[in-house]
Amino acid sequence: MHHFMSDSGGAACPEGMTDFNAITKVVVIGGGYAGAVAANRLRRRRDVEVTLVNPRAEFVERMRLHQFVAGTHDVGVGYDTLLGAGVRLVVDRAVRIDTAARRVELGSGRALGYDYVVYAVGSTAAVPASVPGAVEFAYPIAEYEHAQRLRAALAEVPADAPIVVVGGGLTGIETASELVEQGRAVTLVAGGRLAANFSDPARRSVAKWLAGNGVDVREDARVREVRRDGVVLADGEVLPGAITIWTAGFGVPELAARSGLRTDEMGRLLTDETLTSIDDDRVVAAGDAVAPSGRPLRMSCYAAQPLGARAADNVLARIAGTEPEVLDVAFTACTVGLGGRAGAMQFSRRDDTPVRMYIGGRVAGLIKERVGLAGPIGTIRKEARKPGSLPSFLGLGRRRELRGAEPEGIVQS
Repeated sequence: MHHFMSDSGGAACPEGMTDFNAITKVVVIGGGYAGAVAANRLRRRRDVEVTLVNPRAEFVERMRLHQFVAGTHDVGVGYDTLLGAGVRLVVDRAVRIDTAARRVELGSGRALGYDYVVYAVGSTAAVPASVPGAVEFAYPIAEYEHAQRLRAALAEVPADAPIVVVGGGLTGIETASELVEQGRAVTLVAGGRLAANFSDPARRSVAKWLAGNGVDVREDARVREVRRDGVVLADGEVLPGAITIWTAGFGVPELAARSGLRTDEMGRLLTDETLTSIDDDRVVAAGDAVAPSGRPLRMSCYAAQPLGARAADNVLARIAGTEPEVLDVAFTACTVGLGGRAGAMQFSRRDDTPVRMYIGGRVAGLIKERVGLAGPIGTIRKEARKPGSLPSFLGLGRRRELRGAEPEGIVQS
Protein backbone atom coordinates (compact mmCIF):
# COMPACT_ATOMS: atom_id res chain seq x y z
CA MET A 1 0.00 0.00 0.00
CA HIS A 2 1.39 3.38 -0.86
CA HIS A 3 0.22 6.96 -0.99
CA PHE A 4 1.45 10.14 -2.58
CA MET A 5 1.43 13.05 -0.19
CA SER A 6 1.28 16.74 -0.98
CA ASP A 7 0.84 20.02 0.81
CA SER A 8 -0.69 23.31 -0.21
CA GLY A 9 2.69 24.77 -1.12
CA GLY A 10 2.99 22.77 -4.32
CA ALA A 11 6.73 23.43 -4.74
CA ALA A 12 9.05 20.46 -4.38
CA CYS A 13 12.04 22.59 -3.42
CA PRO A 14 12.85 26.17 -2.43
CA GLU A 15 12.24 28.80 -5.08
CA GLY A 16 15.21 29.41 -7.36
CA MET A 17 16.64 25.89 -7.06
CA THR A 18 18.17 24.62 -10.28
CA ASP A 19 16.31 21.79 -12.01
CA PHE A 20 18.45 18.68 -12.54
CA ASN A 21 18.12 15.81 -14.99
CA ALA A 22 19.55 12.84 -13.06
CA ILE A 23 17.31 11.50 -10.29
CA THR A 24 18.77 10.17 -7.04
CA LYS A 25 16.53 7.78 -5.12
CA VAL A 26 16.59 8.05 -1.33
CA VAL A 27 14.58 5.67 0.85
CA VAL A 28 13.95 6.81 4.42
CA ILE A 29 13.18 3.84 6.67
CA GLY A 30 11.06 4.94 9.61
CA GLY A 31 8.56 7.79 9.76
CA GLY A 32 9.12 8.92 13.33
CA TYR A 33 10.61 12.17 14.62
CA ALA A 34 13.96 11.66 12.85
CA GLY A 35 12.69 10.07 9.65
CA ALA A 36 9.92 12.59 8.99
CA VAL A 37 12.35 15.49 9.35
CA ALA A 38 14.88 13.79 7.09
CA ALA A 39 12.30 13.02 4.39
CA ASN A 40 11.08 16.62 4.27
CA ARG A 41 14.59 18.07 4.35
CA LEU A 42 15.81 15.95 1.45
CA ARG A 43 13.52 18.03 -0.76
CA ARG A 44 16.15 20.77 -0.77
CA ARG A 45 17.24 19.26 -4.08
CA ARG A 46 14.73 18.84 -6.88
CA ASP A 47 16.66 15.90 -8.35
CA VAL A 48 16.07 13.71 -5.27
CA GLU A 49 13.19 11.22 -5.22
CA VAL A 50 12.20 10.64 -1.59
CA THR A 51 10.31 7.56 -0.40
CA LEU A 52 9.36 7.20 3.26
CA VAL A 53 8.69 3.65 4.48
CA ASN A 54 6.64 3.33 7.66
CA PRO A 55 4.57 0.44 9.04
CA ARG A 56 1.67 2.71 9.98
CA ALA A 57 -0.43 5.03 7.83
CA GLU A 58 -0.35 7.70 10.56
CA PHE A 59 2.48 9.38 12.42
CA VAL A 60 2.45 8.39 16.10
CA GLU A 61 3.41 10.96 18.73
CA ARG A 62 5.34 8.51 20.87
CA MET A 63 6.06 11.25 23.39
CA ARG A 64 2.34 11.27 24.19
CA LEU A 65 1.77 7.52 24.54
CA HIS A 66 1.50 7.80 28.32
CA GLN A 67 -1.26 10.38 27.80
CA PHE A 68 -3.00 8.13 25.28
CA VAL A 69 -2.93 5.26 27.79
CA ALA A 70 -4.52 7.51 30.42
CA GLY A 71 -7.13 8.70 27.93
CA THR A 72 -6.08 12.35 28.03
CA HIS A 73 -4.69 12.76 24.51
CA ASP A 74 -4.73 11.15 21.09
CA VAL A 75 -1.44 10.33 19.34
CA GLY A 76 -2.22 9.85 15.64
CA VAL A 77 -1.35 12.59 13.15
CA GLY A 78 -2.03 12.26 9.44
CA TYR A 79 1.07 12.20 7.27
CA ASP A 80 -0.84 14.34 4.76
CA THR A 81 -0.41 17.18 7.27
CA LEU A 82 3.29 16.47 7.88
CA LEU A 83 5.00 15.55 4.62
CA GLY A 84 5.91 18.04 1.92
CA ALA A 85 5.03 17.76 -1.75
CA GLY A 86 6.94 15.02 -3.54
CA VAL A 87 7.52 12.73 -0.54
CA ARG A 88 6.05 9.30 -1.30
CA LEU A 89 4.74 7.37 1.71
CA VAL A 90 4.88 3.58 1.49
CA VAL A 91 2.93 1.93 4.29
CA ASP A 92 4.89 -1.27 4.79
CA ARG A 93 7.62 -2.75 6.99
CA ALA A 94 11.26 -2.89 5.92
CA VAL A 95 12.55 -6.41 6.61
CA ARG A 96 16.03 -6.27 5.02
CA ILE A 97 18.39 -3.86 3.31
CA ASP A 98 20.13 -5.62 0.42
CA THR A 99 23.19 -3.39 0.26
CA ALA A 100 24.72 -5.28 -2.68
CA ALA A 101 21.67 -4.80 -4.90
CA ARG A 102 20.71 -1.49 -3.24
CA ARG A 103 17.19 -2.59 -2.51
CA VAL A 104 15.00 -2.31 0.60
CA GLU A 105 12.96 -5.49 0.93
CA LEU A 106 9.49 -5.02 2.41
CA GLY A 107 7.19 -7.26 4.40
CA SER A 108 4.66 -7.24 1.57
CA GLY A 109 7.19 -8.89 -0.74
CA ARG A 110 7.89 -5.72 -2.69
CA ALA A 111 11.32 -4.11 -2.91
CA LEU A 112 12.41 -0.50 -3.34
CA GLY A 113 15.58 0.37 -5.21
CA TYR A 114 17.73 3.13 -3.74
CA ASP A 115 20.86 5.17 -4.20
CA TYR A 116 20.92 6.10 -0.49
CA VAL A 117 19.10 4.92 2.62
CA VAL A 118 18.34 7.00 5.70
CA TYR A 119 18.12 4.47 8.55
CA ALA A 120 15.70 5.95 11.12
CA VAL A 121 13.92 2.93 12.58
CA GLY A 122 13.74 4.29 16.14
CA SER A 123 13.44 2.21 19.29
CA THR A 124 11.02 -0.25 20.84
CA ALA A 125 10.30 -1.97 24.16
CA ALA A 126 12.64 -4.53 25.69
CA VAL A 127 10.76 -6.58 28.27
CA PRO A 128 13.37 -8.97 29.72
CA ALA A 129 12.73 -12.67 29.26
CA SER A 130 15.11 -13.21 32.19
CA VAL A 131 12.45 -11.95 34.63
CA PRO A 132 9.90 -14.75 35.06
CA GLY A 133 6.43 -13.68 33.95
CA ALA A 134 7.51 -10.33 32.51
CA VAL A 135 6.89 -11.26 28.87
CA GLU A 136 3.61 -13.01 29.71
CA PHE A 137 2.04 -10.51 32.10
CA ALA A 138 3.74 -7.09 31.85
CA TYR A 139 2.49 -4.41 29.46
CA PRO A 140 5.11 -2.39 27.58
CA ILE A 141 4.27 1.13 26.41
CA ALA A 142 6.95 2.02 23.87
CA GLU A 143 4.84 1.66 20.72
CA TYR A 144 1.32 2.54 19.60
CA GLU A 145 0.16 -1.07 19.53
CA HIS A 146 1.51 -1.57 23.05
CA ALA A 147 -0.35 1.52 24.24
CA GLN A 148 -3.59 0.39 22.59
CA ARG A 149 -3.40 -2.96 24.34
CA LEU A 150 -2.62 -1.34 27.69
CA ARG A 151 -5.39 1.24 27.35
CA ALA A 152 -7.90 -1.54 26.65
CA ALA A 153 -6.64 -3.52 29.65
CA LEU A 154 -7.00 -0.52 31.95
CA ALA A 155 -10.58 -0.08 30.82
CA GLU A 156 -11.35 -3.64 31.94
CA VAL A 157 -10.18 -3.29 35.56
CA PRO A 158 -11.91 -1.32 38.33
CA ALA A 159 -10.85 2.32 38.71
CA ASP A 160 -9.44 1.60 42.18
CA ALA A 161 -7.48 -1.50 41.12
CA PRO A 162 -3.76 -1.26 41.99
CA ILE A 163 -1.37 -0.54 39.12
CA VAL A 164 2.39 -1.24 39.21
CA VAL A 165 4.70 0.75 36.95
CA VAL A 166 8.18 -0.77 36.63
CA GLY A 167 10.93 1.71 35.74
CA GLY A 168 12.06 4.86 37.51
CA GLY A 169 13.16 6.65 34.35
CA LEU A 170 11.25 9.51 32.82
CA THR A 171 8.85 7.30 30.86
CA GLY A 172 7.87 5.46 34.04
CA ILE A 173 7.47 8.71 35.96
CA GLU A 174 5.27 10.25 33.27
CA THR A 175 3.12 7.12 33.00
CA ALA A 176 2.63 6.91 36.77
CA SER A 177 1.84 10.63 36.93
CA GLU A 178 -0.83 10.47 34.24
CA LEU A 179 -2.50 7.45 35.80
CA VAL A 180 -2.55 8.81 39.34
CA GLU A 181 -4.17 11.99 38.04
CA GLN A 182 -6.92 9.77 36.63
CA GLY A 183 -7.55 8.44 40.12
CA ARG A 184 -5.57 5.22 39.79
CA ALA A 185 -3.69 3.66 42.71
CA VAL A 186 -0.11 3.50 41.44
CA THR A 187 3.12 2.00 42.78
CA LEU A 188 6.28 3.00 40.91
CA VAL A 189 9.19 0.56 41.16
CA ALA A 190 12.59 2.05 40.34
CA GLY A 191 15.47 -0.35 39.94
CA GLY A 192 17.87 2.37 41.08
CA ARG A 193 17.37 6.01 41.89
CA LEU A 194 14.25 7.80 40.72
CA ALA A 195 15.04 10.02 37.69
CA ALA A 196 18.68 9.00 37.93
CA ASN A 197 19.82 11.43 35.22
CA PHE A 198 18.50 14.43 37.18
CA SER A 199 20.31 16.40 39.88
CA ASP A 200 19.38 15.80 43.50
CA PRO A 201 17.28 19.00 43.79
CA ALA A 202 15.29 18.11 40.67
CA ARG A 203 14.89 14.51 41.82
CA ARG A 204 13.54 15.70 45.16
CA SER A 205 11.06 17.92 43.34
CA VAL A 206 9.81 14.98 41.29
CA ALA A 207 9.64 12.69 44.32
CA LYS A 208 7.71 15.32 46.29
CA TRP A 209 5.11 15.66 43.54
CA LEU A 210 4.69 11.89 43.22
CA ALA A 211 4.34 11.38 46.97
CA GLY A 212 1.97 14.35 47.29
CA ASN A 213 -0.26 12.92 44.60
CA GLY A 214 -0.39 9.42 46.01
CA VAL A 215 2.22 7.49 44.03
CA ASP A 216 3.98 4.89 46.18
CA VAL A 217 7.62 5.09 44.99
CA ARG A 218 9.97 2.17 45.67
CA GLU A 219 13.59 3.13 44.88
CA ASP A 220 16.41 0.59 44.60
CA ALA A 221 13.83 -2.17 44.25
CA ARG A 222 14.38 -5.01 41.80
CA VAL A 223 11.55 -7.04 40.30
CA ARG A 224 12.19 -10.77 40.69
CA GLU A 225 8.96 -11.99 39.12
CA VAL A 226 5.86 -10.62 37.41
CA ARG A 227 2.59 -12.37 38.15
CA ARG A 228 -0.87 -11.95 36.73
CA ASP A 229 -1.90 -10.13 39.91
CA GLY A 230 1.27 -8.22 40.78
CA VAL A 231 5.04 -8.36 41.11
CA VAL A 232 7.50 -9.97 43.49
CA LEU A 233 10.50 -7.88 44.53
CA ALA A 234 13.99 -9.21 45.10
CA ASP A 235 13.49 -9.10 48.89
CA GLY A 236 10.36 -11.24 48.59
CA GLU A 237 7.79 -8.47 49.04
CA VAL A 238 4.71 -8.92 46.87
CA LEU A 239 3.17 -5.79 45.38
CA PRO A 240 -0.42 -6.32 44.25
CA GLY A 241 -1.18 -5.11 40.75
CA ALA A 242 -4.14 -5.72 38.50
CA ILE A 243 -1.88 -4.46 35.71
CA THR A 244 1.91 -4.23 35.56
CA ILE A 245 3.35 -1.67 33.13
CA TRP A 246 6.98 -2.22 32.07
CA THR A 247 8.97 0.90 31.12
CA ALA A 248 12.42 -0.18 32.32
CA GLY A 249 14.53 -0.62 29.23
CA PHE A 250 14.29 -0.11 25.51
CA GLY A 251 15.68 -1.86 22.47
CA VAL A 252 15.93 -1.23 18.75
CA PRO A 253 14.69 -3.18 15.71
CA GLU A 254 17.00 -5.84 14.30
CA LEU A 255 16.92 -4.53 10.72
CA ALA A 256 20.58 -3.46 10.63
CA ALA A 257 21.91 -6.78 11.92
CA ARG A 258 19.53 -8.70 9.66
CA SER A 259 20.96 -6.72 6.73
CA GLY A 260 24.56 -7.65 7.56
CA LEU A 261 25.47 -4.20 8.89
CA ARG A 262 27.54 -3.97 12.05
CA THR A 263 25.81 -2.84 15.23
CA ASP A 264 26.62 -2.24 18.88
CA GLU A 265 25.54 -4.73 21.57
CA MET A 266 22.06 -3.23 21.72
CA GLY A 267 21.58 -3.45 17.95
CA ARG A 268 22.11 0.19 17.02
CA LEU A 269 23.75 0.77 13.66
CA LEU A 270 27.45 1.60 13.99
CA THR A 271 28.40 4.74 12.08
CA ASP A 272 31.19 7.26 11.89
CA GLU A 273 30.77 10.83 13.08
CA THR A 274 28.94 11.78 9.87
CA LEU A 275 26.21 9.22 10.72
CA THR A 276 27.38 7.05 7.82
CA SER A 277 27.43 3.27 8.31
CA ILE A 278 30.97 1.96 8.83
CA ASP A 279 30.09 -0.82 6.35
CA ASP A 280 28.36 1.09 3.55
CA ASP A 281 28.57 4.79 2.68
CA ARG A 282 25.15 4.58 1.02
CA VAL A 283 23.49 4.08 4.42
CA VAL A 284 23.18 7.12 6.70
CA ALA A 285 21.40 6.90 10.05
CA ALA A 286 19.54 9.08 12.55
CA GLY A 287 17.58 8.78 15.78
CA ASP A 288 17.52 6.19 18.56
CA ALA A 289 18.93 3.34 16.44
CA VAL A 290 22.31 4.91 15.61
CA ALA A 291 25.58 4.63 17.54
CA PRO A 292 28.10 7.13 16.11
CA SER A 293 31.61 5.87 16.85
CA GLY A 294 29.99 3.37 19.21
CA ARG A 295 28.83 6.21 21.48
CA PRO A 296 25.03 6.56 21.16
CA LEU A 297 23.30 9.75 22.19
CA ARG A 298 20.50 9.92 24.72
CA MET A 299 17.35 8.33 23.27
CA SER A 300 15.10 11.33 22.77
CA CYS A 301 13.13 13.40 20.33
CA TYR A 302 15.46 16.22 21.39
CA ALA A 303 18.30 14.40 19.62
CA ALA A 304 16.29 12.61 16.93
CA GLN A 305 15.13 15.63 14.96
CA PRO A 306 18.50 17.39 14.62
CA LEU A 307 20.07 14.02 13.79
CA GLY A 308 17.43 13.56 11.10
CA ALA A 309 18.37 16.94 9.70
CA ARG A 310 22.08 16.12 9.80
CA ALA A 311 21.52 12.75 8.11
CA ALA A 312 19.56 14.40 5.29
CA ASP A 313 22.21 17.10 4.86
CA ASN A 314 24.97 14.51 4.68
CA VAL A 315 23.12 12.50 2.04
CA LEU A 316 22.69 15.70 0.03
CA ALA A 317 26.39 16.47 0.49
CA ARG A 318 27.35 13.07 -0.91
CA ILE A 319 25.02 13.59 -3.86
CA ALA A 320 26.67 16.96 -4.50
CA GLY A 321 30.15 15.43 -4.23
CA THR A 322 31.08 17.42 -1.12
CA GLU A 323 32.30 16.23 2.27
CA PRO A 324 29.55 15.37 4.79
CA GLU A 325 29.84 17.16 8.14
CA VAL A 326 30.58 15.54 11.46
CA LEU A 327 28.25 15.83 14.43
CA ASP A 328 28.25 19.02 16.46
CA VAL A 329 26.25 18.03 19.49
CA ALA A 330 25.42 19.31 22.96
CA PHE A 331 22.48 18.86 25.27
CA THR A 332 21.09 21.71 27.34
CA ALA A 333 18.06 20.37 29.21
CA CYS A 334 15.71 17.44 29.81
CA THR A 335 12.07 17.73 30.88
CA VAL A 336 9.66 15.33 32.54
CA GLY A 337 5.91 15.89 32.71
CA LEU A 338 4.09 15.30 35.98
CA GLY A 339 0.48 14.87 34.99
CA GLY A 340 -1.28 17.61 33.09
CA ARG A 341 -0.21 20.61 35.14
CA ALA A 342 3.33 20.16 36.48
CA GLY A 343 6.81 18.98 35.55
CA ALA A 344 10.53 19.33 36.13
CA MET A 345 13.03 20.74 33.65
CA GLN A 346 16.61 19.73 34.38
CA PHE A 347 19.39 21.82 32.86
CA SER A 348 22.65 20.13 31.93
CA ARG A 349 26.23 20.66 30.89
CA ARG A 350 27.05 20.16 27.26
CA ASP A 351 28.08 16.56 27.95
CA ASP A 352 24.52 15.82 29.17
CA THR A 353 25.43 15.66 32.86
CA PRO A 354 22.99 17.54 35.11
CA VAL A 355 23.69 20.77 36.95
CA ARG A 356 21.84 21.84 40.10
CA MET A 357 19.69 24.33 38.21
CA TYR A 358 16.18 23.17 37.33
CA ILE A 359 12.64 24.50 36.90
CA GLY A 360 9.79 22.73 38.63
CA GLY A 361 6.04 22.91 39.11
CA ARG A 362 3.51 24.47 36.75
CA VAL A 363 6.09 26.44 34.77
CA ALA A 364 7.98 23.27 33.87
CA GLY A 365 4.72 21.54 33.01
CA LEU A 366 3.82 24.36 30.65
CA ILE A 367 7.25 24.18 29.00
CA LYS A 368 6.90 20.43 28.60
CA GLU A 369 3.49 20.68 26.96
CA ARG A 370 4.12 23.64 24.68
CA VAL A 371 7.74 23.02 23.72
CA GLY A 372 8.58 19.40 24.50
CA LEU A 373 5.35 17.87 23.23
CA ALA A 374 3.85 20.28 20.70
CA GLY A 375 7.16 21.55 19.29
CA PRO A 376 8.34 18.42 17.41
CA ILE A 377 5.19 18.26 15.25
CA GLY A 378 5.65 21.93 14.41
CA THR A 379 9.26 21.24 13.46
CA ILE A 380 8.25 18.51 11.00
CA ARG A 381 5.64 20.78 9.43
CA LYS A 382 8.11 23.63 9.17
CA GLU A 383 10.54 21.37 7.29
CA ALA A 384 7.66 20.43 4.98
CA ARG A 385 6.99 24.10 4.24
CA LYS A 386 10.63 25.17 4.10
CA PRO A 387 13.20 22.37 3.78
CA GLY A 388 16.39 23.23 5.63
CA SER A 389 14.78 25.32 8.36
CA LEU A 390 15.88 23.16 11.32
CA PRO A 391 19.46 23.55 12.57
CA SER A 392 21.23 20.19 12.19
CA PHE A 393 23.13 20.57 15.45
CA LEU A 394 22.31 20.48 19.15
CA GLY A 395 23.52 23.46 21.09
CA LEU A 396 27.09 24.66 20.77
CA GLY A 397 29.01 21.69 22.11
CA ARG A 398 31.56 19.41 20.56
CA ARG A 399 30.84 15.78 19.96
CA ARG A 400 33.98 14.67 21.77
CA GLU A 401 32.63 16.15 25.00
CA LEU A 402 29.58 13.91 25.02
CA ARG A 403 29.47 10.73 27.00
CA GLY A 404 27.76 7.65 25.62
CA ALA A 405 24.21 7.07 26.82
CA GLU A 406 22.57 3.89 28.03
CA PRO A 407 19.17 5.15 29.23
CA GLU A 408 16.77 3.26 31.43
CA GLY A 409 14.01 4.52 29.19
CA ILE A 410 13.31 6.91 26.36
CA VAL A 411 13.89 10.43 27.62
CA GLN A 412 10.91 12.44 26.51
CA SER A 413 12.25 15.95 26.25
